[in-house]
Amino acid sequence: MVRIMVATVSVIIPTYNRGHLVGRAILSVLDQTYQDFEIIVVDDGSKDHTEEVVKSFNDPRICYIRHTRNLGGSAARNTGIRAAQGKYIAFLDSDDEWLPTKLEEQIRVFHNEQNCGVVYTDLLRIYSDGRIELYKGKHLGGWVLKDLLVTSIIGSTSSAVIKRECFDVVGLFDETLPSCQDWDMWIRIAKKYPFKRVPKPLVKYYLHGEQISSNRAAVLEGRLEITRRYYADICAYGNKVEANHCFIIGNRLCHIGELHYGRKYLLRAAARAPWNFRFVSYALVSLFGKKAYSGIAYVKQLLLSKRNKN
Repeated sequence: MVRIMVATVSVIIPTYNRGHLVGRAILSVLDQTYQDFEIIVVDDGSKDHTEEVVKSFNDPRICYIRHTRNLGGSAARNTGIRAAQGKYIAFLDSDDEWLPTKLEEQIRVFHNEQNCGVVYTDLLRIYSDGRIELYKGKHLGGWVLKDLLVTSIIGSTSSAVIKRECFDVVGLFDETLPSCQDWDMWIRIAKKYPFKRVPKPLVKYYLHGEQISSNRAAVLEGRLEITRRYYADICAYGNKVEANHCFIIGNRLCHIGELHYGRKYLLRAAARAPWNFRFVSYALVSLFGKKAYSGIAYVKQLLLSKRNKN
């Protein structure tokens, strides 16, 4: 499929064995109220009917690129970036959908905020059991580096549109990271550019077991690498930010049975933020062994189940 014109927005859809879903993602782009785009589908070595689904669309704006073997989501996004011709780059995971006005509202922000590097939106998180949950940011954007050093405030790459020059300045996605590649990218961009949030849920983000985020070990390894990589930046913002990282890492280590190592991080979190009851209480419970710590998870699950029933 050959592109016949240069579009303002390059929409990159990385996919792997999602022939049953990628058509829905493509349709959600074609149905946008803003139509000045190209779609670059990067097939990361699929063994199903993905190629047939993509090529069934009779639209010259769709470009299909195939990896001969599976290289991972970051490599697929990087392939799409290299092929992109647009001034702005948008990502859409092949199992997600956009609402019709998403691109229109984001491009309007870029026109009004000339220095902005990333515009992102709120999400509708859709769970496999049918539950729908609104995920929204805490503020409207600006210089968000401090917030990003605490956690990835952008709920999904599917919500973001990025000015193309950002990748020229900070580089492409890090293909060596086991997870958190998007978080790493947002931190790098946030050091150079302000962000802006559209306070509307304009993405349907589907949660299921196939995602890398469901792999606890990979997510933990990614979090550890982010903490190591940006430790000086984290510490520069004070004990509260560092304590938050230590608590999350310690809690996850304890939940996968690494109580000895997890306890060290929890105690560090409590030492950095002794006023935080949650940090201190989890650190204390970890001293009483695996059964006591597992009890926290059990009680938390009961409370979440009760909340969902209500």
